[in-house]
Amino acid sequence: MSHLAEGFHSLLKNVEQVLTGKTHAVRLALTALLSEGHLLIEDVPGVGKTSLARAIAASIGGECSRIQFTPDLLPSDITGVSFPPGLEAARQGDFQFFAGPVFANVVICDEVNRASPKTQSALLEVMEEGQVTVAGKSHPVPRPFMVMATQNPVDFDGTYALPEAQLDRFMMRMRIGYPSEETELGLLRNEGRTVAPEALSPVMDVRQVRRLADLGRRVVVSDHVHRYIVSIVAATRVPNGDIRLGASPRAALALLRAARVWAASDQRHFVVPEDVKALAGPVLAHRLLLNEETDSAPSGPDTMVAEVLDRVKVPR
Repeated sequence: MSHLAEGFHSLLKNVEQVLTGKTHAVRLALTALLSEGHLLIEDVPGVGKTSLARAIAASIGGECSRIQFTPDLLPSDITGVSFPPGLEAARQGDFQFFAGPVFANVVICDEVNRASPKTQSALLEVMEEGQVTVAGKSHPVPRPFMVMATQNPVDFDGTYALPEAQLDRFMMRMRIGYPSEETELGLLRNEGRTVAPEALSPVMDVRQVRRLADLGRRVVVSDHVHRYIVSIVAATRVPNGDIRLGASPRAALALLRAARVWAASDQRHFVVPEDVKALAGPVLAHRLLLNEETDSAPSGPDTMVAEVLDRVKVPR
C-alpha cells in the first residue's frame, strides 16, 4: 500500500497549492476519486468549490470538462446526440454519435441544482453504470470517471433540489468551509500570486490513477469491520422520530470502498474502525431522509450520524 499512499499524498500536496489550509477537505475529495465514487460539494459561494474540482482534474492529467448547469440546459447537452451526418446516411438509418461533455475523466457540474429534474436525471445512468445510452446504443465513459458537482445551499431562487435517488449516487457530500484567519490573511497578502488550477502540473496520468484505484480494492477488511459498517447503516434505519428513511445498501458499499482508500492513505493495508468513523458523516449524512423539524435544524443529518456512531459499539 506504500505506492498508493505515495501517489495519494503527491496529489494532496499538488492540490493544496490551490486550496490552502483545507487538508481534510482535499483528502476527502481524493478518497472519493480513488474509490471511483462521485462527490457533491455543498457550500456557500467563494470558498473554492470549483477550484478544488479543477485542481484535481489538472493534477491527474486526464480529460476534464465543465458544465454550468442552468434551467435551460437539456439532457442532450450533457450526454451528447446521435444524428445522421448527411441526407444519404439519414435514408439508410446510419446515425453518428457526437459525445457530450460527460465523456471525460473528471466532469465538473457547477450548481447542479439549477438544472431541471429532467436534465439532472441524465446524470443518473452514467454516474451509476459508467455509460450513456443514446438512440438505443450504449457508449461507455473513460476510466477513471468522476462527477464533481457543486451546489449553493443558501440561494434557492431558481433551483431544483436533488432527489434522493440522485443524492444516493454521490459517494460523498462535503463542505469546504471558510478558511482560518491566518489562511485568509495569507490570501490577501499573496493577492495576484496565488496558483491557479490551470497552472498546476500533473503529478500522474489516468493510467496511474486506475492502478491506484485497483490497489485500493486490495486493502484488507476484517469481518469485525464489515459487521461494524452493517451495524452503523442498520442503526440509521431504526425509526426514532428524527430519521424517516435510513441509508441504503449502496451506502454501506460506498463506506467500505472509501474506508479502504482512507486506510491506504495512512500507509495501512487494513481498515480499522476509526477509518469508518472518519468517513461515516460524508458518506451517510446526505442519504438520510429526516423529518421536517430535524432536517431544518443546522447540521441535522450530520448530527444524526454522530448520534448513531455514539450508539453503535466499536469492535475491538
